[in-house]
Amino acid sequence: MSKPTIGFIGLGLMGGNMVENLINRGYDLTIMDLNQDVVDGFVAKGAKQAASAKELAANADIVMLALTTSNIVEKVIYAEDGILAGIQSGAVLIDFGTSIPASTRKIGADLAAKGVGMLDAPLGRTPAHAKDGLLNIMAAGDTETFNKVKPVLDEQGENVFHLGELGAGHATKLINNFIGMTTVCAMSQAFAVADKVGIDKQQLFDIMSTGPSNSPFMHFCKNYAVDDNSDLGFSINNANKDLGYFLEMVNDLGTTSLIAEGSSTNLKAAVEAGLGNGNVPEIFDYFKTLEK
Repeated sequence: MSKPTIGFIGLGLMGGNMVENLINRGYDLTIMDLNQDVVDGFVAKGAKQAASAKELAANADIVMLALTTSNIVEKVIYAEDGILAGIQSGAVLIDFGTSIPASTRKIGADLAAKGVGMLDAPLGRTPAHAKDGLLNIMAAGDTETFNKVKPVLDEQGENVFHLGELGAGHATKLINNFIGMTTVCAMSQAFAVADKVGIDKQQLFDIMSTGPSNSPFMHFCKNYAVDDNSDLGFSINNANKDLGYFLEMVNDLGTTSLIAEGSSTNLKAAVEAGLGNGNVPEIFDYFKTLEK
């Protein structure tokens, strides 16, 4: 059976490495991104460039998005020359980004009216895993649509989960990032307080890492706070965005999260301090200089 044709929009760190993996696996790819140099690089490797999202969608069995915000996703979907205007009945759209579940469900309903399936399938792990097809993929949507594209997902992810109805993937990712980014904030401030009180940070790590507080996130924070190695490829800007989305989801559910509000306040302050482009453990620098 021939491989489905794929249209891919969003060639950042994660999306670009996913496209590299798909090219290496022999897929027919049409791509779009604002960075023309990146597009040209993949065209040289065999991908085709689309002039618009409408054109890209019209010629793809599967449209994949790796975009940064719900607003950008909606613009790409609903623009006059956007995906909804071009996508054909029987196609599937997969949103690999992290979006607001309510927005995802609205887009899914509008696509369904055209006979198009949709999955929200946010990602875990790193761009290096994306290049090797070893991502964690948290897919949600109806079972028929999931099964239709699962062979392609299996070539992009080592662990592919089906989480239920559309929107469950984005909800799961937001909960996951709430835990992860709150942990990074707590660990980074712990190292900053240790610095202020005169405790050796390496020794603090040695003690904490032998107990139940040990986690990969602790190691990422230690790598920066102690060793000055910023090796968690997820920016403070993205963490700030995701915590905001988590709080919006919580509000839509009629509840609240003071813990998330605290983490969000710190992330926003770090962004305002000019640290937004740094990796999340670099929030240590914000906590190190924080005063009353």
